[in-house]
Amino acid sequence: MEPLRLMRGGRRAAAEPTPDRWRSSALDAVHSAIHAGFAIGSPVHLGHVAGRIVGYNIGAFGRYTGSGFPLLVRTEFGVAKCSVNEVSPD
Repeated sequence: MEPLRLMRGGRRAAAEPTPDRWRSSALDAVHSAIHAGFAIGSPVHLGHVAGRIVGYNIGAFGRYTGSGFPLLVRTEFGVAKCSVNEVSPD
């Protein structure tokens, strides 16, 4: 196994502001998840793995945005970003 190396990085240009439509779409997904009963502290199952809702993903860019994966679920394996369809109430 190759050792882990710390790489220093940075941006050459200032980041562009996140468009409001992306941010509002993530917030809409979070509100829908809350209204579906997925409140912080709620026990859930992610497949066969037990977990608990620990927060909401409001990220508006990247691979796992809040619009598709609004739930943050803590399991014995760590915290996962999940869609409402991936979890079931306990």
